[in-house]
Amino acid sequence: MNFKTSILLENERLYVQPLEIKHFNDLKPIALNHPGLLKYSPSPFGNEENLKAYIENAISERRNQRRYPFVIFDKKLNRFTGSTSFGNISIKDKRLEIGWTWLDPKVQGTGLNKSCKHLLLQYCFDQIGFERVEFKIDSRNLQSRRAVEKIGAIFEGELRSHTLMADGFRRNTVYYSILKKEWQKLKETIFKEFNEKNY
Repeated sequence: MNFKTSILLENERLYVQPLEIKHFNDLKPIALNHPGLLKYSPSPFGNEENLKAYIENAISERRNQRRYPFVIFDKKLNRFTGSTSFGNISIKDKRLEIGWTWLDPKVQGTGLNKSCKHLLLQYCFDQIGFERVEFKIDSRNLQSRRAVEKIGAIFEGELRSHTLMADGFRRNTVYYSILKKEWQKLKETIFKEFNEKNY
């Protein structure tokens, strides 16, 4: 995995491209209209200053090869609708985490997240040959937990008092994963619709 390469992934519903500072104005309406969107994230959010710091930090982490952030473009709405990332990347161990995901509430429940996860998982397993994809979630975030369970991720356990939040709360973190050996079956079942559309 080359952090200097521009990873561009696309299907009929959306495309993802590297997050850059130029996307600030595209994402600003989401942050300002939905300040509680990242209430389960340790990253401050909800105003222009925090959003700019969020984007700058994400870009810095890519530069330091710790995280690869994307911006998500919804073709149906013809606008950017959120962000997601690869992180905690271990090339030696062929594993990474998909996370830092947030979406405009207007596209939640529309299938966009599933379509995006399919693109990212396909890249991880079929293109770069990784063996494991992880998902790390605040234990209180039932919506995100249900979302990863719907795409076939397996619950692995809970780490107590794991992450310090912006408000001083120490959250418990739950881990889920999908393994490469499970991917083929998921493509034929949960993600079958994408194969039929030749994504």
